Amino acid sequence: MAPLDTTTLDRLAVEACEVLDEAWPRFLAGHGSPSAVSKGDRDFATEIDLELERFVAAQLERRTGIGTHGEEFGGDSLSAGPVWVLDPIDGTMNYSLGLPYAGMLLALLDEGQPVIGLTWLPHLDERIWAVVGGELMRNGEAQPRLEPRSLHHSMVAVGSFNLDSTRGLSGRYRLDLIGEISRRSSRVRMLGATGVDLAYTATGTLGATISFGHHVWDHAAGVALVRAAGGIVTDLAGEPWTVRSRSVLAAAPGAHGELLRLAASVPGQ
Repeated sequence: MAPLDTTTLDRLAVEACEVLDEAWPRFLAGHGSPSAVSKGDRDFATEIDLELERFVAAQLERRTGIGTHGEEFGGDSLSAGPVWVLDPIDGTMNYSLGLPYAGMLLALLDEGQPVIGLTWLPHLDERIWAVVGGELMRNGEAQPRLEPRSLHHSMVAVGSFNLDSTRGLSGRYRLDLIGEISRRSSRVRMLGATGVDLAYTATGTLGATISFGHHVWDHAAGVALVRAAGGIVTDLAGEPWTVRSRSVLAAAPGAHGELLRLAASVPGQ
């Protein structure tokens, strides 16, 4: 395909927006769907996850000629050439229980870096997207860039976790870090959907998001949004986020540095 210049990226973003809009009614209609496929301890997919991933991937392939790597079915390589990365339902537990904090996440990676990010939140009537180097768009309106802020004046979203977890960052480290953040930030929130957290960090509603997970489909779209808005995205060790990162720290300038120092001060990382 043609090089991914600004004109090409803008065209691909329009196609992606239209595909997610086509999936929007089915997402709404399936709200409250029960578990259909077990994915391990306390994780599952609904039939709507599977249906939406099949639909969106097929439409993207037809309209853009670019393959998809999805949460449910995998797919094309994440590190070579352009590939769409899709989470058909971010916040599946929320979605299945009837809570509104769930959405569709879609990013275009080029050589492993997100160059387009889209977060569609049907129950909140929000469409948030961006192209690398462009403006953050929210329901058709360009958004202001993030201003520096202190952690004291920032609401921080944190990811769900199991205290007994031994994979990646330990449950004890996660709990201790959240405790320290609660002492220094305006508020701590756990909404249960990383894509929602990152999207509202990009808009400035939240000052920061910390995710203890590593799945690229949870993060790629939001990373693109926060970067487009002028925020900073690394892992909890301060390394720039990549598809191989094991955690995410996304925040407005100022708050990001404070959180990074706080993460380093908590034993057990």
